[in-house]
Amino acid sequence: MKITDIKTILLTGPCTNDPYLSEARQLRSAAFIKVETDSGLTGIGETYAGYFFPEGVPSIVDFFKPILVGNGIEDIPELWQRMYHCGNFWCRVGLGAIVLAGIEAALWDLKGKALRLPVYKLLGEAKKDDFIKTEEGKSLYSEHDRIPCYATGGPSNYPIDKLTGKIAFYRSLGFHGVKVGAGAYYKGKGSEISNNPAEAADFEAAKALYIRQRFGNDLWLAFDAHMGNHSKLTWGLETATAVAKALEPFNLIFFEEPLHYNKPDEYAELVKRTTTPIAGGECLTTVGEWQTFINKDCFNIGQPDASFTAGPAQFMQVAALLSAHGCAVAPHAWGAGASQMQNIHCGFACPNTKILEVAPAYGPLHSELIGDSLQIKDGYVLPPEKPGLGIELTEDTINRFPFIPGTGEFNSVPGKILTT
Repeated sequence: MKITDIKTILLTGPCTNDPYLSEARQLRSAAFIKVETDSGLTGIGETYAGYFFPEGVPSIVDFFKPILVGNGIEDIPELWQRMYHCGNFWCRVGLGAIVLAGIEAALWDLKGKALRLPVYKLLGEAKKDDFIKTEEGKSLYSEHDRIPCYATGGPSNYPIDKLTGKIAFYRSLGFHGVKVGAGAYYKGKGSEISNNPAEAADFEAAKALYIRQRFGNDLWLAFDAHMGNHSKLTWGLETATAVAKALEPFNLIFFEEPLHYNKPDEYAELVKRTTTPIAGGECLTTVGEWQTFINKDCFNIGQPDASFTAGPAQFMQVAALLSAHGCAVAPHAWGAGASQMQNIHCGFACPNTKILEVAPAYGPLHSELIGDSLQIKDGYVLPPEKPGLGIELTEDTINRFPFIPGTGEFNSVPGKILTT
């Protein structure tokens, strides 16, 4: 079986069917990559770059296309290495590497279909020996029979009774875990968040107390400060410390992105200052970029994204490095349907996966690709069973959700304001 073509498919559709997330974001763009072969089998992958800068994806895919056409898929890591080396000066981290994530995922989807195996089994078997070993040299690797999941919640919709409705909605969908944002989000006004350490700490602690009193201690609860991509302000170490310490009594699964990624030393210091588990990494691309944060012990829980962190194989290497530092993995997942399944499969391939992120009440750019491949029971994701990634991108979906230029998400600044 030889590769005959690589195509980029850009689509735009409803961001979500979640009425609470829809207050903040109505449309999403997505970039899918299709690998065609002379056997008639095709592979589909997604790059999370399509959510932010879809217009930039096709040219990069076309740049790498000649490296793949005419080759088989027996050695996907070798094909990835050729692409990565070819674009070394501009692809070592950043956009080029992010697009590689979608290309590589499509190759694994194709290989899984050809071998009639789900991708997580291929990834897990290939990387089994890279994870923590006992003193006797035996691998601690074991397959998950299920993994807990949480509903990604975006911002904290306010007033507080609306946040209560939001969490109750997620519970009604069968989620035992939820993630809520720092600060408050008011429809029509946007986000409000304090950069004063005492004010921010008091606000988040009061929110956590309210949630615990209303929903109990059995709720798997996570907070997300969004400081890796906040549009109005970014907390410093003192504010992040104050909030993290104020949240210590509430038994969070993790506290995500309380700092920007520009200062890894501050992340490392924050981890030392609090018992609240600190999570992050969704904005980091290749292993090379991750290594600084891992070696400095910046996170208790790493959040690589298999549609962003340069590809499934790079995801697995990041997870193994985190494992060697005693850290768990909680894959980030806010792309469309292929991205969601890429992260589900990588999560199941890693023995140190703690919990999976799932978009609640997801829209058609999720549901029409995933179908029934994502199964959740009693708050846990069950192992995928279908060959490949278990996704399908039909011509009907492509025709009904044509790409609308300008629908990528970005931080509004004077001269460029996000309106979708």
